[in-house]
Amino acid sequence: MPRGLFITLEGLDGSGKTTQIKRLAAWMRKRGAEPVVTRQPGGTEIGDRIRALLLDSRSAGLAPLAEMALMFADRAQAITEVIEPALAAGKIVLCDRFTDSTEAYQGGGRELGSELVLEMHRLVCGDLKPDLTILLLPSLERSLDRARGRNARDAANEGKDEGRFEQEQDAFYKRVWQKYREIATRDAERIIVIAGDLTIDEIHEQIAEAVAMRLSELKRR
Repeated sequence: MPRGLFITLEGLDGSGKTTQIKRLAAWMRKRGAEPVVTRQPGGTEIGDRIRALLLDSRSAGLAPLAEMALMFADRAQAITEVIEPALAAGKIVLCDRFTDSTEAYQGGGRELGSELVLEMHRLVCGDLKPDLTILLLPSLERSLDRARGRNARDAANEGKDEGRFEQEQDAFYKRVWQKYREIATRDAERIIVIAGDLTIDEIHEQIAEAVAMRLSELKRR
C-alpha cells in the first residue's frame, strides 16, 4: 500500500489555522478522502494532558528547555499513536502544528536556536517531515488580537485556560514571526506561505489549490 500524505498547518496563534484545517478536511471529504485530523500539542489522551500543562497560564514558571521537552514528548506520542499508523495505512494526515512550531516558538521566541530544536527532532521524531506545510502569516497585530480575544472568551464562557503564550510580550511574537519566515525560506519546496490579512474564503482557496497540486504530483509519480 502506498504511504499516505502528511500535511501540516502552521502559523501564529490567531492566524486561523484551526478554521482552515476544518475547511480543508471538509474539502477532502467532498472529494472522497477521509483525512485523519490531529493537533499539537494534543491529539492523544497523553498529549491532551501535556497540552493542558503547556498552555495553562498557571505554568508561568516553566523553563524554556522543559517547555521544549514537553512539546517533543507530546509529538513522539502523536507520531507513534496517530501519525505513523495513519501514514502506513495510506491515509492523509492533517496536523495543526508540528516541529516548525517548536522551532518558531522555542527556537525563535524563547531564543533556544534552531540547531537544538532540529537535533531534538532527529532524535525524538526520527526526522519525520511533512510532505506539505501551509504557513499562515497574517499581520502580527491581527493574529495577536484574535488569539488574545479568543482566549478571553474561552476563559469567560468555558472556564478554559489556554492563554499562557498569549501573555508573552510582542517582542516574543516578533521573534516567532521572524523565525517562521526564516524556516519558510530555508524549506521553500515544502512550505507554502499564505501571507496578508485575507478573508477566510481567500485563504481556503489558496490552501485547496496548493493541496490539489501536491496530490496531483503524487499521482504522477
